[in-house]
Amino acid sequence: MANSSRYSFPCKPATNPKAIVSGSHYRFSVLTSRLIRFEWSEDGEFEDRVSTFALFRWFDAPHYRVVDSKHCLDIITEHVHLTYDKKQFSSSGLSAKIGEDVWHYDGKSYGDLGGTARTLDGAWGRVDLEPGVLSRKAYAVLDDSKSMLFDNGWIATRRPGRIDGYLFGYNGDHKAAIKAFYRISGRQPVLPRWTLGNWWSRYHEYTASEYLDLMDRFKEEGIPLNVGVIDMDWHKVNIPPKYGSGWTGYSWNRDFFPDPDGFMKELHKRGLKVTLNDHPADGIRAFEDQYQAVAKALHHDTSREAPIEFDCTDRKFLDAYFDVLKLTLEKQGVDFWWIDWQQGNRTKIPGVDPLWVLNHYHYLTSRRSLKVIQRPLTFSRYAGAGSHRYPIGFSGDTQITWAGLEFQPEFTATASNIGYGWWSHDIGGHWGGVRSNQLTVRWVQLGCFSPIMRLHSTKNLWNSKEPWNFEKEAHKIIKDFLVLRHRLIPFLYTMNVRASYEHEPLIQPMYWNHKDDEAYTVPTQYYFGPDLIVAPITSPDSPASLMGGVRAWLPKGRFVDLFHPHLVYDGGRYMHLHRDLTQLPVLAREGTIVPLDTTPKLANGSPRPTEITILLVVGKDAHFELVEEPERDGRCDDDDDDLLQPALSAFVRTPITWDQAQGILTIGPEWNGAGKWRQWNVKLIGHTTTDVQARVPGFRVTRDEAEGCTTVALGNVHRWSPEGFEIALGRDLQLDVVDVKARVFDMLHRCEMWYDQKDPVWDAVARSGDAVQTRVERLLGLGVDAAVKNAVMEIWAADGRSEGGAKGHEVWADVKGGMVEELGEVLQEYVIV
Repeated sequence: MANSSRYSFPCKPATNPKAIVSGSHYRFSVLTSRLIRFEWSEDGEFEDRVSTFALFRWFDAPHYRVVDSKHCLDIITEHVHLTYDKKQFSSSGLSAKIGEDVWHYDGKSYGDLGGTARTLDGAWGRVDLEPGVLSRKAYAVLDDSKSMLFDNGWIATRRPGRIDGYLFGYNGDHKAAIKAFYRISGRQPVLPRWTLGNWWSRYHEYTASEYLDLMDRFKEEGIPLNVGVIDMDWHKVNIPPKYGSGWTGYSWNRDFFPDPDGFMKELHKRGLKVTLNDHPADGIRAFEDQYQAVAKALHHDTSREAPIEFDCTDRKFLDAYFDVLKLTLEKQGVDFWWIDWQQGNRTKIPGVDPLWVLNHYHYLTSRRSLKVIQRPLTFSRYAGAGSHRYPIGFSGDTQITWAGLEFQPEFTATASNIGYGWWSHDIGGHWGGVRSNQLTVRWVQLGCFSPIMRLHSTKNLWNSKEPWNFEKEAHKIIKDFLVLRHRLIPFLYTMNVRASYEHEPLIQPMYWNHKDDEAYTVPTQYYFGPDLIVAPITSPDSPASLMGGVRAWLPKGRFVDLFHPHLVYDGGRYMHLHRDLTQLPVLAREGTIVPLDTTPKLANGSPRPTEITILLVVGKDAHFELVEEPERDGRCDDDDDDLLQPALSAFVRTPITWDQAQGILTIGPEWNGAGKWRQWNVKLIGHTTTDVQARVPGFRVTRDEAEGCTTVALGNVHRWSPEGFEIALGRDLQLDVVDVKARVFDMLHRCEMWYDQKDPVWDAVARSGDAVQTRVERLLGLGVDAAVKNAVMEIWAADGRSEGGAKGHEVWADVKGGMVEELGEVLQEYVIV
């Protein structure tokens, strides 16, 4: 890769002249009817260069009117009425009415639904979030006045005193606001398939043999991995004091890694990609193996062993950093870099953030490695609006606490409010805290349903995340979820392409898809793709019910839990969900299709599956288009016009459609495929009706009922069947009705509580002579653990079709004492509002 290509990327920063309204010191750009750029400049000149946020300011101008008088300017679009007094921007002189709200200029970014943060380093729980571009008000504001610029591909700075901001007037249409954000800032890139599997990372003084043995142990355990992360002890750390600290280093520690090339070759043979940790702040010092080579490239005097200072504002240094120092290590086998920048946001040039420079140029430089990694990639911290273009994010060193776990799903979801969709957390927490099987299991479950699944921990003899280091039950659960993560990759890769081309991040807050006020009250709950709702359990299990609980809000519709298909829920209300340690709530609405890789023996690197099981939730029509990377090798050609984004037409696509009325599932035809055979299965989640008869002409079909599901095995089907193939499963299939008594009995039987306390609980549910409301009141009045009451209520009220069900009479006991009403007609003396 020539140096010049590192300084080239797609952009179109100039604004359509038809969208501009300007005066001697002001300029407004009407980008859409709901997005207006506002600029003020003392010198009368305005900024048309690329900023870290804004790459594409050229929009087709919408219809708008301008009313221009001597002392006032009005710009009126279909959605925004902006008023300006033609003076330096002020709260009294610049305002805009959007919907029922009025924005007054204050020089700040505003987005009260939150965005994300640069790092979670040291976080015990919640941290302050930078604003995103979504708000409960009708507007949000992104102030771009102080961001770094690019001029012909190289970094540049702004002239002081200029104001440059963007008013998003989307009035609750959150998805439209994010699409406008991506339109101006650039889309999320497509990630290589292998990034979506399990990553192993630990801050530990590994030797090469120890690390390889560990990878082999994972294989023996049947746990697939895709990425081997080597933390900072890969390089020399214990250096002579005259050189400073050992955090920065680029020379292999030969005591631990006597043959680095051979070590990384062995990792590659095991199907793993390799990334090395880099703390670049201290530059290249005289003890480094490549000191002389880098010095020669920079004409640096080495006679006194003067260090080569890290200076990302010096283009010559940056070229030597990438094309001498790092290229040498990449030729040894390093696939991509973990940039662990922790030294602030200042450089020799005011306004230039070193993290931005590192992220931007590492990502562009990684194009030279496409034959290995398939897509450009870096791994680093968030640097501000626009950082979504440089995945993957590293969120930093959280403490191992329940509070830290509780905040992470919210933190991940709100990051989508600033377009940042690919966070990688230290799953299990990084440091501090206490050893807890429960906490680790719940964190791994969250990790399975997070953008990136990377186990990690700090340098501590007792703190490591190998599944077999935990107790037998926890070991099995952690293993099961790590295996599940790889089985989800067909779904995840499809969502990866959707995120890039349809501007739909994998994880979305509930309010992105629902305007109900309740959608804003469940911050730890989120959409995982278009149809799955995840409500992670982030608190310890009850010692009585032996389950963890979470308060959830379900939108209108009917849902089934993928992990507990015996439970079907009517939506449009709050529910308290309870699961034992083996499960977390993952709810699928009627009409959901999720493809899983059910290849019997999963391999490192996540090769394309030879067997796929379609999870089908009946009750509504459903459609899912399975998207896979191109058959060649998963990358675009080197001579493609845009190496940063492959053509959508290059991907392999297989439509999967469920016709609810006719009961026919259609798979294929596959587009762009190479014509191979694949085993297909269908698993009906929450449906066990015995009259289901699958008919596939020419194939032997077997079926099995277990754990609240019916699985139909179809055998090998040629993927290039020109018309696809149809499976007749049965007309108008419905989810099973919840058997309240059977489910309550199973739950209550497991509870660890006084035997004589179980009888009145069972009596309240099972006695059919009294009205449901009377029995609900009786249950709530019992002196038993609140978690047990709520677990009973969940089952009793879940499915409105259930005989004797309590839907409409729900009352939830506060586990901290007292009762809290969510929905239902209940007596007020049982309720704390």
